[in-house]
Amino acid sequence: MSQWISITDQLPEDGQRVLAFVPNNTVFLPGKTGETELREVIVLHFQKDFYLLDKEKAEKHGVHFWKGEGNSNQFFLSVSHWMPMPTLGA
Repeated sequence: MSQWISITDQLPEDGQRVLAFVPNNTVFLPGKTGETELREVIVLHFQKDFYLLDKEKAEKHGVHFWKGEGNSNQFFLSVSHWMPMPTLGA
């Protein structure tokens, strides 16, 4: 299996679906109990130059963006590492 790649070393291709490491990513569990769970590894799609034309957001969050599946979108700087999706049977 691939090793984690730092976002400072290399970025995925635009639109690439990857496993992303989001330190301290806490999500609310279904229902209205307020319970949370730590989910630091999630599936995201890399969006290159997402905030290219929005200087304020680019300065605050980074020019790129991570599109989630469901409600898991992440600002670029929230992700520290990524890796290609593992292939089944490999």
